[in-house]
Amino acid sequence: PLVESGGGSVQAGGSLTLSCRASGSTYDPHGMAWFRQAPGKERQGVAAITSNGATTYTNSVKGRFTISQDNAKNTLSLQMNRLEPEDTAMYYCAYRSGSLLILVEGAYNYWGQGTQVTVSS
Repeated sequence: PLVESGGGSVQAGGSLTLSCRASGSTYDPHGMAWFRQAPGKERQGVAAITSNGATTYTNSVKGRFTISQDNAKNTLSLQMNRLEPEDTAMYYCAYRSGSLLILVEGAYNYWGQGTQVTVSS
């Protein structure tokens, strides 16, 4: 299972760091990603990373968010800077096996329960 932490409430322009810990073993190659879902909207890919460090981001967060991982600790992080009210959503961690760098919901097999991020203006 995947367990997210680090969500909370922050004012616009602030920062938060999300973490996701994968209990049990992960297998190489693999990919992990962050998705988010705002009320009344579909789940959207935010950022993805492969086990060899390749990354991709959705356009709206480029330059503001940074995805990283610690393979030894089975943890995934998302550093979020210059947060905007539009970033308000439930954020989910996801895992997939394989080497493909992809930010599509259907490509991921395992999901966390989510952590809420609220950005006020």
